[in-house]
Formats: sequence, C-alpha cells, structure tokens
Amino acid sequence: MTEISLSEESWLLAGWTPLSWETGRGMELGLNFRPEIGPVKAAVPGSVQKALFDHGIIPDWTKDLDSRSCEWVENREWIFSRIINRTWQNNATSLALHFEGLDGEGSVHVNKKLIGKFSNSFIPHRFDLSSFVQEDQLFLEVRFCPPPRWLGQFGYSSRIRDLKVRFNYTWDWLPRLVQIGICGSAKIVADADGEGLRVFTQGNSIVLGGFLAKATRFVLRKPDGAVHSERMISPADLAQPLIWPVAEAEQWHPNGEGIQPLYQLEATCNNAEGGTSWQRNWQLGFKEVCWTDCEGAPEGADPWICNVNGRPIFLKGVNWTPIRPNFADLGEEDYRQRIELYRDLGFNLFRVWGGGFLESEVFYRLCDEYGMLVWQEFPLCSSGLDNEPPTDPELISEFSKIAGSYITRRQSHVSLLCWCGGNELQNAPDGTPGAGRPLNVSHPVLAALAQQVQMLDPGRRFLPTSSSGPRFVADTAEFGKGVHWDVHGPWTSMEDAYWDHDDALFRSELGAPGASPADLINESLQTQSFFPISDANPVWQRFAFWLPDPADPEWRVFDENRDLHGFIQWSQKQQAVALERAVKACMRRFPRCGGVILWMGHDSFPCLSNTSVVDFHGRPKPAALALKKLFLG
Repeated sequence: MTEISLSEESWLLAGWTPLSWETGRGMELGLNFRPEIGPVKAAVPGSVQKALFDHGIIPDWTKDLDSRSCEWVENREWIFSRIINRTWQNNATSLALHFEGLDGEGSVHVNKKLIGKFSNSFIPHRFDLSSFVQEDQLFLEVRFCPPPRWLGQFGYSSRIRDLKVRFNYTWDWLPRLVQIGICGSAKIVADADGEGLRVFTQGNSIVLGGFLAKATRFVLRKPDGAVHSERMISPADLAQPLIWPVAEAEQWHPNGEGIQPLYQLEATCNNAEGGTSWQRNWQLGFKEVCWTDCEGAPEGADPWICNVNGRPIFLKGVNWTPIRPNFADLGEEDYRQRIELYRDLGFNLFRVWGGGFLESEVFYRLCDEYGMLVWQEFPLCSSGLDNEPPTDPELISEFSKIAGSYITRRQSHVSLLCWCGGNELQNAPDGTPGAGRPLNVSHPVLAALAQQVQMLDPGRRFLPTSSSGPRFVADTAEFGKGVHWDVHGPWTSMEDAYWDHDDALFRSELGAPGASPADLINESLQTQSFFPISDANPVWQRFAFWLPDPADPEWRVFDENRDLHGFIQWSQKQQAVALERAVKACMRRFPRCGGVILWMGHDSFPCLSNTSVVDFHGRPKPAALALKKLFLG
C-alpha cells in the first residue's frame, strides 16, 4: 500500500459566483467565466475563511462586529485545487482519494471529470481513482457549494436535514462564521488494505474486529517500547471479534488517580515478494469501567458513580466546545495547550458537546496521554422551538452511518468513556414539542444510535441524551422526590439554600457567567464601545444571555462610571464564588452525587462575558483557579 499525503500548503483556492464554474461561459456573449476571488494559496487541512483572511480578503472576525463582513463568503462556490504527480507503482491495481472530513456539500473532480459528490460533514469520504492509475499527473478540484442557510441555535431540530456542523451558525457564545473547508487528513492511497480493521480494548484484553484480506502480523509493545507479545492473525480468525488477553497489563488511570501507560500495537502485512504490503499502528491503554448506583439513589435510577479500575471517582468535567469556529485550521499545539491546562487544573473529563463534531484524532491521542476521559456525543442538538430529532427513515439511516463512523474511528482510545445521542434532546412533559422531559431510546433515532453502540462498542455506556433525565433541569419544588438523576443547569449564581437541598445524582451542565480579561476585551473592541452594558449595545446583543442581572445594583456603578476593570473584577469574582459554591456542594455529596461538568470550558470567540472558565487565548479565569484549589486541595 502506498499513501501520498495531500496535507500541505500547495493548494489553490478560488471563489466563484454559484454555478459559473460549471457553466463555463456566458451564453449571451460567449465570454469565459473567471473566478470572482483568487486563486490564492491555501493550506489543507484548512478553511476557506483562514485562506481569505491570510490574503487580506476578509477582516479578522474576532474584532468588533467584523464577523458580519465575512458572511458573504457563504454565498460563493469555493474550489480547492492542486496538481498531483504520480508516485505510485505502475502495477498498482487500485487507487483512491481519501478525505477525513469535507465540511460542506459539493463535488470532486479529477482532470475535469466528476468522480463523486459529498454532502455529509460528519464522515470521511473516499473516491475511486482506479481509472486514473496510469496517469502521470492528476489535476484535483474539490468544489464546495454554498452551505445551508440556517442551522443555528434556534429553530426546529425535527426539521434539520443538512448534515453539517451547527454551532458556527451562531450560538450564545459565538457569532456566525460558517466554516467551509477540508478537515483532517487528505491522501491518495494505492492498493489499500487493512482499512476495515477495528481495534479497541476491553478490560485487560485487545479486541480485533472487522475485515482482513490476508494474514497479518501483530506486535504489541509495552510503554517502554519492548515487545510484550505478538501473533499472526488470519482473515478466518476475524469471523467473530477476536479477544487477545494481555497478561499483566499496566492499567491506565484518569487524571489524578494514577499513571497513564500507553501501549503500541503494530500491524504488518507482507506481500508475495516478502516486502511490506501495509502497516498500521494504534495507541492503546487498558482500564476497567463500571457504573454503579449513587448512594441513596431512588429505585430504578440510572447509575452515576463511575468506577475506574475498581475505584469510584468523582467526575470533574468541562463541556468541550470547538476551540475555534474554523476548526479545520487547528494544529496539535492548539489542542495540547488547552488539554494540558485542564489536566493541571485538576479536571478528569471532557464532554464533547453534540452541537459540534467528532473531535480530532489529535484530541483523543492527547486525552490518552493526559488522563482525560471523553464523553463523546453524536451530532444532534436541541433548537428551542422543538428539540426532537427527525424521525424519517432516510435521516435515521444517515445518523446510523454517522454513529458507526464515529465509533470505528475513535473506539481504540482508552480515554473514551461513553457515547451519547446528543445535547438536550427532549419534549415537554406531555410529549408535545418543548422542554422538560429528556428523550430515551424509544425515539427511533436514539434507538438506532444505541444499536450501533451495542453492535460495535458493547463495552461502553450509551446515554440517549444529556441531560438524560428524567427531568431536564432540577426544580427546587421537586427536591426530595427522586426525579433528579442527570440534570442540566443552573447557569447563573445560586445561593447556598439551593445546594443544601440538591438531590441530583449527576450534573452534566452547570455554569455561571464571568467577564473576559481587560486585555482581551480591548483587543477585540477596537472601534466599538464596551459600554453601555446592555443588549441595546450591539456588541452585547450576541452575549445577552450573560448580561448581569438587572435586579442586582452592584454592577451598575461600573457601567455608569465606564469602569471596565472594576466591572471585570466584580464579574469574575461573582463567577468564581458561584462555581466554587456549586462544585463544592456536589463534591461534598459524593457518592450521593457522581460528578459535575461545567458549561463551559473555553471560549471559541472573544466573548465579553460567558460561562467559560478559560478565555479565548486559553488562559484560566479566576473561577478556574478557584476550582483548581478545590480539586487539588
């Protein structure tokens, strides 16, 4: 097998008036059409927006209200192109083009011939190039159509038909910046094999499933690089999933509970001439996970005490949202900086939120290294006007395909703790559209997702949604009734009296707002004013959720005096006190409460105020430092 990486900066990007590239020339005067923008140099992986910003074509969307000046990008077609010189063997029998992620809808062309279309941002795409195997040079074009008009925070979940990442259409912590681009790896593969193989661990065993074309040698290496064991595995051995016990396996522990030893599994398949046909490597770890009931939990309640390697642990998490709206442009250092920070703050869990996407291989690899457990959600999310996923068979089939892809791509990682159907999927208590009663696996989409997890990754927990209920939020009027298992909220400061009576078994979202630091605010507001602190001020409109309580007079003096530093100090203290109070109360109740996950971890945009505990530049707010003292003692 030969792989040719296409991940480099030798691509060109051009923007076209929709369909003019396909039309070719005007019918009135016969003039050839040309791109409206570019071509300009672009990187892959990478977003259209980053390439345009690098060439001064669009402004910095993090400044003032300049994100509005970038929205025209969505109304063009964009074509990434490059020339590929042949480096594969003349006798290659197959050739394929692989993209880990194409964020948008469009088509792929080679030497001006259409070779395939794509319309799902959540799965990899493969295009057959075997008819080009004898060509000396390929001219590759990846064409993106204008994206769907609206998939943002508010709307109807039941009506969503477009399989594209939703969060960057605007959320309460992000203005609109709809990414278009090529995400993750891009490559050409000749004579591929071993792609249908699945590898993961259960307890102290390796599980191999899927498909092998011919006998393959597997070598397991210890964390120090020494060979632990090896074996030849034939295609017939994988007729059923193969269990490979690993004697005296060193156990992997979450952050704060022990070390994170990682093994390497190497697969090598030789060809008839004795050379290497293909190779693959996996980073593996070994852990035992068991979920048990909270102490004093009502009969029939879901288990919310997570036991890792026989020891119950309190889950100290943050909700992980994408680091940037243009996530195609992120590199390993972007991920490492934040994951290291959360580790050092004492957290042990990330909930990868359902309004985003399957986090990258780099993210998972670093979570393995740093002991961060991962709760990964499938890409379904509430919308406010209704919060129930679509039920038509075509969409159920698509989401089953997405779930299978998520599982097979990430299940090898020891950091992966559980799968979840999505964020805040629910109806009103009477079953009508609304909020209050989380959905369960009786919903056809969630049943299909559960089936995929049971079939492909049966050792891991599946949660239908977050919060999983039976109540969406904890109601003080219902404390003591045994109906608060996994809940969301509150997202504002709550007094001690609330927490003194709390009976939730788990809180998968909990937050309080706090302002960003002054240097970041001054950097992002270059022509606009921070004051007045009101949703009448356009720079506050998009963060209106996190304005101070109008009934609280404390902050108004800072607004009246235009005292930025005073307001920030007050706001950040309010956040720190609120979160410390809430988290301390939950930890104090352990094992009656299994854990808490803060909404949210870091800002994807320089918000004036938000529930994040880490700012846009990846620096901890005072609330994060207060929690560090609580977590680490």
